[in-house]
Amino acid sequence: MSDSLEVPRIFGDNMHNRARYLIFFQYIGTNYSGAVKVPTHQLVRKGVQDHLEDAIRRLRPLNPVSLSISSRTDTGVHALSNSAHFDLQRKNNKPPFTEDVLVEALNFHLRTEQIRITRAHQVPDDFHARYCAQSRTYVYRIALGISHYSQLPLTECSLCWNLRNMQIPFWELTFRSRSFLYKQVRRMTGALVAVGRGELSMPQLKDILEARDSLAYPQGLTAPAQGLFLTHVDYREAGEDESNSNKKICSFHDRHQRSGYEAQSHQSCNFT
Repeated sequence: MSDSLEVPRIFGDNMHNRARYLIFFQYIGTNYSGAVKVPTHQLVRKGVQDHLEDAIRRLRPLNPVSLSISSRTDTGVHALSNSAHFDLQRKNNKPPFTEDVLVEALNFHLRTEQIRITRAHQVPDDFHARYCAQSRTYVYRIALGISHYSQLPLTECSLCWNLRNMQIPFWELTFRSRSFLYKQVRRMTGALVAVGRGELSMPQLKDILEARDSLAYPQGLTAPAQGLFLTHVDYREAGEDESNSNKKICSFHDRHQRSGYEAQSHQSCNFT
């Protein structure tokens, strides 16, 4: 059942102050179990979704909090721009949060986490962050020619895959598609590195591709999670200009920013 069909059951009678929001957010994935929430019985480390939903609940909405994330990332994978949508109805007939206030409020409640909201948009009730996405872009970062991980800058040591004894100092591999299979980008990266190292021949790589079976992929070749970044979730139709796309439901376009995770000081304030 779609999210829009749930509206009469989960919201109060006064619908004028209900809003659906699309948010873009970034995170360092090292300390999280992945993008999506973790079942309670498996809870060792929370997922990014758990923390986002906790922040939304602290805004004291009238409706139950349920976040729909566009792109699932694995444990240890980072994001410069992931996205999600959720519905929010404020109590006491208060009007919906403006987009800027919502971003500030959520970041206030996320201030102890390595998660930041970068943008928010109010969207139609039938918008879906996952199904409306036109493409997703991942970048895999590889540091080369570093003899020991301790030689990497402190800000980079857990944000790339360090390969020793190579001549080229740094690579970024970019992958773009409407969707990806489980560990697909990390397996493609691992296979390319294995060919470069002579651990996998071109005929072997061809056989793996033609098998179309994840079980055919050799064990131990998957690239580690820490070098992978989700950089972009695009809601614009291919070949469509910005002015046209803004008229459509699936029109929200966010370009990733490499500005990092700047610490911001927040004063106590009331966002409820």
